Amino acid sequence: MLYHLLFPLAEQFPIFNVLRYITFRTGGAVMTALVLSFILGPPVIRWLRSKQGKGQPIRPDGPASHILSKAGTPTMGGVLILLALGIATLLWADLRNAYVWAVLLVTLGFGAIGFADDFMKVTRSSHRGVLAKLKFTIELLIALAAAAWIVYIAPEGLDHGLAVPFFKNVLVPLGIFFVPIAALIIVGASNAVNLTDGLDGLAIVPVMIAAASFAMIAYLAGNAVFANYLQINLVPGAGELAVFCGALVGAGLGFLWFNAPPAMLFMGDTGSLSMGGALGAISVITKHELVLAIIGGLFVLETVSVIVQVVSFKLTGNRVFRMAPLHHHYEHKGWSEPTIVIRFWIIAVILALVGLSTLKLR
Repeated sequence: MLYHLLFPLAEQFPIFNVLRYITFRTGGAVMTALVLSFILGPPVIRWLRSKQGKGQPIRPDGPASHILSKAGTPTMGGVLILLALGIATLLWADLRNAYVWAVLLVTLGFGAIGFADDFMKVTRSSHRGVLAKLKFTIELLIALAAAAWIVYIAPEGLDHGLAVPFFKNVLVPLGIFFVPIAALIIVGASNAVNLTDGLDGLAIVPVMIAAASFAMIAYLAGNAVFANYLQINLVPGAGELAVFCGALVGAGLGFLWFNAPPAMLFMGDTGSLSMGGALGAISVITKHELVLAIIGGLFVLETVSVIVQVVSFKLTGNRVFRMAPLHHHYEHKGWSEPTIVIRFWIIAVILALVGLSTLKLR
């Protein structure tokens, strides 16, 4: 919005020329989302507390310490993230860019699903929300619509191809199968972040790390000079997603202020589903779908731990982990919550660096 309002005045006021630079607007989005989070955080928390009473229901089969330490903490903190993220994006992004709207569609759509799920949990005082099959179906429909839109927007040659990291401009042609595969990537990323969200600050920092990484990827993939130098697929217009990623980093930092141990607020499915879906959509647009599995490797590990646990128990009656997802396994082993969270953050940083290295190692 600011881009459209102020950049046309650049001839009279040269200072507005800075709005032409994606890097400047990305920085503006970071700071705007951060400040909005600080301003909106306290009233949002008060409002959620007044509406939720007992706060987020704590699973009775979870770690016993959670019943004492986390009881009464309000959930749906994703509302704060979405407000700061949405406003900052609308203020600083070029709203003529269709990719921005495609990512916003996924973010707000998945956020609405998460909000409904959180609302049902709170009103029923139960950890069970929307039926899993119904939730997955709606997620898949939104992801399919977004994937089809992304294919329509993408230039010819990039619209139905799956990029392979470490190889120069390699695209695996998937034809009509690209849309459902892209949709599954979006849904998978969304639910992977959701599974990771279980300890104070555990999910939001890896999300910010991934968002910062994809801000760089989006900027480079959208720039003809850098894309040619790095031998990655040029996606015209993708650079504008750096602004969205910057807003996500700022909103995440603001949320972390209130989510740091002991948390005053949980993000709930409202936040985790929306942010994971956004990262999935950005990876599809920038043709770094498989790189997301590296940068977001922590989310993959958490998801795999759940799959392994369920399959093992159904086939053999035995559990591989003391509890899944993986972070609960280490809680049961006696690790303190801050130890788990910080070590998982370190893993997220390492995996992000490995993922970013694919830009040059080709």
